[in-house]
Amino acid sequence: MQALLDTIAALQQPTDCARVFHGRGGLFAGHEHWTLDAYPPVWVLTSFQPVADAEVAQVQQALATRWAQIAPDEALNLVFQTRVEGRSDTQLLAGSVPEPHVVTEGGARFAVHVLRGQNHGLFLDMAEGRTWVRQHAAGQKVLNLFAYTCAFSVAALQGGARHVLNIDMAAGAIATGQHNHALNGLKERASFMSHDIFKTWGKITRAGAYGLVIVDPPSYQRGSFVAGKDYPRLLRRLPELVAPGGHALLCLNAPELGSAFLQDQMRENAPELVFEQRLANPPAFADIDPERALKVLVYRAPELAPPIPG
Repeated sequence: MQALLDTIAALQQPTDCARVFHGRGGLFAGHEHWTLDAYPPVWVLTSFQPVADAEVAQVQQALATRWAQIAPDEALNLVFQTRVEGRSDTQLLAGSVPEPHVVTEGGARFAVHVLRGQNHGLFLDMAEGRTWVRQHAAGQKVLNLFAYTCAFSVAALQGGARHVLNIDMAAGAIATGQHNHALNGLKERASFMSHDIFKTWGKITRAGAYGLVIVDPPSYQRGSFVAGKDYPRLLRRLPELVAPGGHALLCLNAPELGSAFLQDQMRENAPELVFEQRLANPPAFADIDPERALKVLVYRAPELAPPIPG
């Protein structure tokens, strides 16, 4: 695991949350199971297969050595999580985790929880998507589907969105999303619904159309959403949801489905919308096969045709 140790040896003290080592991208042979993330003031080390205690201890020692060099007056806080076949085991190896634990990204503040579950409250690979939303939301009414903890909404409102409607069936995630808005002084101009999106179309469409529609579903969540089956059902709704000249931001994080899946489904189910670009992922998430990594595609609805004179 020399590549991971080399990365640690060159670490700088982080300010924002970010991934610092991404073995999952396949660019470091033999390291495919390792990731290392900064959620200041906590480091989160993850292995996607069982590893020997001695290996974990070696990584911990490397972090402790580097941390003593770059932050000699601060304790090392380290969480280790093993994920195998959908199950996870999380341990606090060193230091402590603040409660509440609030991290920053691009000037925004988000509540995270790194000691429980596999989703820590903020998906680090979506950082460029949030930047794009912040840059394109000014004056727009925004629909945030599968909002999770509403990080896209925070970005949109920071970028000057007129209003954001956040929808997710998980009431706990929506509650965290409301807290994230409060952390950023953005209590106004946002609304929240903890509903099943497929059973809420009436309420959604009555509030439309939207200048920006964000679709960021789970790739596979039994009983809720399976990308290969359910994404087409969503895309059929886009033409009535996206205002003329507005945008749709479509996200897909299923390794088995490439960007061609979304593009083919858009041609079949929402041909009115025109593909503009695929957003780059953060450099730290570089992947030997970009089609297995996160896909974030931008589409645009046509402008209204000008009236015919006379």
